[in-house]
Amino acid sequence: MANYVLIRHKVRDFPEWKRGYDAHLPKRLESGLSEKYLLHEANDPNEVTILFEALDINRARAFVESTDLKETMKKVGVVDRPEIHILNG
Repeated sequence: MANYVLIRHKVRDFPEWKRGYDAHLPKRLESGLSEKYLLHEANDPNEVTILFEALDINRARAFVESTDLKETMKKVGVVDRPEIHILNG
């Protein structure tokens, strides 16, 4: 059974956010997450949705609950409370 993490949030500036998101790749890989889809709303590029496949649901949960992720999101311009869902396929 596959595990997934779905994150939706609004950002201040997509290109600025994307640079910070890309720089955070080593932390995602360390947590066993691999990006499947990075999408943004057709009418609002600052509304971002990301789907990751998770190798280990416990490591994925630890990542999304981490202080590091919260601080990184704030630093790269996430402007609302992210919706984060851990899913089984």
